[in-house]
Amino acid sequence: MVSHFLQMKRDLCYNNETKKGRTMIKLGENQELYIVKFADFGAYLNDEEGVTEQSILLPKKQVPEGAQVGDRISVFVYKDSKDRPIATTSHPLITMGHLAVLKVKEITDIGAFLDWGLEKDLFLPFKEQTSKIRPDHSYLVRLYIDKSRRLCASMKIYQALSSEHDYEKDDWVTGTVYSINPEIGTFVAVDDQYFGLIPLSECHIRLSVGDSVNVRVVRVREDGKLDLSPREKAYLQMDADSELVMETIKSYDGVLPFTDKASPAMIDKELGLSKNAFKRAVGRLLKQNKIEITGGTIRAK
Repeated sequence: MVSHFLQMKRDLCYNNETKKGRTMIKLGENQELYIVKFADFGAYLNDEEGVTEQSILLPKKQVPEGAQVGDRISVFVYKDSKDRPIATTSHPLITMGHLAVLKVKEITDIGAFLDWGLEKDLFLPFKEQTSKIRPDHSYLVRLYIDKSRRLCASMKIYQALSSEHDYEKDDWVTGTVYSINPEIGTFVAVDDQYFGLIPLSECHIRLSVGDSVNVRVVRVREDGKLDLSPREKAYLQMDADSELVMETIKSYDGVLPFTDKASPAMIDKELGLSKNAFKRAVGRLLKQNKIEITGGTIRAK
């Protein structure tokens, strides 16, 4: 099996081969090409002016009004339903070497199809899916060229992420969940391009692959990767946690059937809090004389 790194290297080589019997037109990229001739069904384009060999079609409805042979126009190159290279003046939501969050339009027996802003949807093979996906949900993907030299999407984006950023501890950032490991935590692509992780100790909200999150940087590692948390610093988060505990007590008719002695799993299940955060919130409510602890329960006063 080709690794993600080797796959990206192969894609790069495919689009940068020298002209030894092959055009330099780049599949999956926006580029400027020359109009080299016209036909009834459109214009033919090439990267070299006046060269018609290995030119590709720009359909008639895409040809700019008044265009002439020799004009240089900006197009994106992909493949049509018959696997022929074709140009479009429309610019897709993703290009080679970049990541983008794309919505699932359809799921079939062979994979899924994503909306990337072009008439022909982008194929996401089953083997390139890292989790169960759902129609009308969006996922972070990269673009690659498969063995048949067709453009496809992949959710395996780890090797495409970077650690070159300017973020510092306690900065708030946004990102997209791209993987969840029950033994490590939730992996987030910060700004859809940088390495990020919400460790298990900070994972007290329900997240799924594809979710957009707003998180705080709790640590910048030596290698530039970011440890994240969806929560504020403890002293700032305590007010919100205390309110959550009171609301939960009220939902139990004023008597919560467990205390801060309960297991971390139960506390997480019922409130989405760590045991330490729950204990801090209960302590604050006790000091405020809003609750009392009796007989293994917490009662509202």
